[in-house]
Amino acid sequence: MNPVNAAGFRLGRGRARERNPTGAKLGALAVAAVVTLAGGLAVATAARAETVPRGMAVSVVKAKRECFKDVVRLTGAITPKEQLQVRPTVQGARVADILVENGDSVSEGEVLARLARPERSNLPASALAVEAPADGTVGRIMTQVGAIVSAAGPPMFLIIVDGEFELQVQVPSTRIGKLAVGQLAKVDVTGIGDIEGEVRTISPAINVATQTGEARIAISPDRSTEKHLRMGTFGRATVEVGESCGTSVPLSAVLYGPLGPVVQVVRDNRIETRPVPIGLLSGGNIEIKQGLKEGDLVVRRAGTFLREGDRVRPFLQEEATASR
Repeated sequence: MNPVNAAGFRLGRGRARERNPTGAKLGALAVAAVVTLAGGLAVATAARAETVPRGMAVSVVKAKRECFKDVVRLTGAITPKEQLQVRPTVQGARVADILVENGDSVSEGEVLARLARPERSNLPASALAVEAPADGTVGRIMTQVGAIVSAAGPPMFLIIVDGEFELQVQVPSTRIGKLAVGQLAKVDVTGIGDIEGEVRTISPAINVATQTGEARIAISPDRSTEKHLRMGTFGRATVEVGESCGTSVPLSAVLYGPLGPVVQVVRDNRIETRPVPIGLLSGGNIEIKQGLKEGDLVVRRAGTFLREGDRVRPFLQEEATASR
């Protein structure tokens, strides 16, 4: 049994009551610590939430500096630089033999065909030989054995002088001012491939109906392709007429609207829509003349689903590619 003091209180209960205030204090301190910790975690979570970008994830690229070639592309047909028509010197003779074929190289004075002597005629043998008037290539045979030919009639042969061909092209009036005599060209001839060329002539007149002008591009085939050239063959020419260096973005980054072309730039995780004048194209990229600087983050595929001021989470396309 617990002892009692003079006042009649048991000493055991007194000690127990003396210990209770201390326990209560410890409990209060523990609760305060938990509350403080929870508050700190809430503040830290809120701080992290403020630093993590919110909004739609978008793929972006950095605007870069690039040089663009200004190229004029033209189409046309192969034609001789200079050609001569060959006729006989006699009247009413028949073709006895044709000694050449289309595409053959011939020399000046070489016999192309022989004619049969007309009846009751004393023409010398030399008059019955049809000769090449110059070195060149047989561009077209326009007669046949047994046909009657005449000095006043259609030509028997077309001779391409020195075998020189060129591409005759029609140039849009908006681009003809870019061409200049002497500019180098690359000519792709159907069935042959690329041949080096050079702008030789540019017509000073524009066709009112078609709004095109004419130009001729001299071509220099090598020995392996020269004999395969034919008049009338289709060809394409590429002429570099200048170069421009500036800011570049993918063509897909440009959005066309009522006010013209724009790009969507990400700045401080928000969308900025910027009108931009555009220039030349090359390899899927487009030249931006103003409104962007090198390193600006641009939405790779611009779209109407993004609006001015929208919050986004940008992912740099280069980094995404490298991570894979």
